[in-house]
Amino acid sequence: MNLSFFIASRYFRSKKKRNFINVLSWIAMVGVAVGTTALIVVLSVFNGLEDLIRGLYGSFDADLKIEAGLGKSFEASEGWLDSLSNVEGVAVLTEVVEDNALLKYGDDQIIVTMKGVTDNFLDDHRFSTGNLIGDKTLGTDLVPKAIVGRGVGYFLGIDPKNEFEKLRVYYPKAPRAGTLDPRQMYNSGILGFGSFYSVEKKFDDNYVVVPLSFAVDVMDYGDKRTSLEVMVSEGQDVEKVKGRLRAILGDAFTIKNKDEQHAGLIRAIRIEKLFVFITLTFILAVASFNIFFSLSMLAIEKKKDIAVMLAMGATEKLIRSIYVKQGAIIAFSGALIGLVLGYLLCWLQQSFGLVSLGVSSSVVNSYPVEIIWTDFVWTSLSVLMITFLASYRPATIATKVNTIEHL
Repeated sequence: MNLSFFIASRYFRSKKKRNFINVLSWIAMVGVAVGTTALIVVLSVFNGLEDLIRGLYGSFDADLKIEAGLGKSFEASEGWLDSLSNVEGVAVLTEVVEDNALLKYGDDQIIVTMKGVTDNFLDDHRFSTGNLIGDKTLGTDLVPKAIVGRGVGYFLGIDPKNEFEKLRVYYPKAPRAGTLDPRQMYNSGILGFGSFYSVEKKFDDNYVVVPLSFAVDVMDYGDKRTSLEVMVSEGQDVEKVKGRLRAILGDAFTIKNKDEQHAGLIRAIRIEKLFVFITLTFILAVASFNIFFSLSMLAIEKKKDIAVMLAMGATEKLIRSIYVKQGAIIAFSGALIGLVLGYLLCWLQQSFGLVSLGVSSSVVNSYPVEIIWTDFVWTSLSVLMITFLASYRPATIATKVNTIEHL
């Protein structure tokens, strides 16, 4: 066994009854353990929230979204769409026409984002996460139906059982010069009710999904589309499929994966996680001040031992190493306990949902957590850095003992 480590471990395991320094060392170890546990748990909660958001948005968004690089829409011929559908890895290609419109039900009305889609929009696990109440159908060309966000439905007071009241859509258009008839300033259409969906507030309060043919007629889009949504085949790499599509589309179009479609939100969560990590690391550093105090007091108490070791030929490097390793034993013992406790708490939350969100209508009943091994690595590195900073000064003081004075 390394000599400096052997002496440091003996100091740590000292069984003297009235040794306050050892009590302080154990308090420091507990402080590090609690701080490490809190750090792992909080970071895992942020991971869980990020994963939950991906899952919620993923049930509404496609794996890849193709949009025009410039402008709001683009021409989409049948042959061109077929060439994209035949790209390796493309399972479902959905045509989309999306724009704001006025939705009216009875005497109530609201501005919504009307999303016209082809029938295959409902394929490949759409709305698999969240709630869908009613028929998962968009009706037919003759009797089109809408899938309405829960927030929109609540605002309009839609009654699914009322088959006589219909949804009315109004979309503005450029009137002819000299036209005074207000009916020439908008297009309108009538929709039946299909179902309510609840995925995420952003979608629930704004989006209404309708058949593509209905949206094209009301908005006068013809062969134009605002976007194309691609579902990637199972087992295919999304980024590789994106590269194949990029080779065909060139720079005239943008292709976004799920994270890029909500880049601002994902970035905000990661920045918040970073600042929480920094804040808790500072708290962990404050808890580690006990290491500094216990080592400083140990260096004062053990001056005679240090003098004897120096007289026997010990170098300053050995003395310094003893105290640095003493601090490492305290910190890493606490960190190991904290890492294990943090992992166990997160595993229990994942398996049994111990801490509830307290919201009965929530998509998930308990706080989501996800354990990522890199969090353990960064936490361990933080403890290593804090330990070195807390131990170095007391270790340096211990080497300044006057051998003759303390023998």
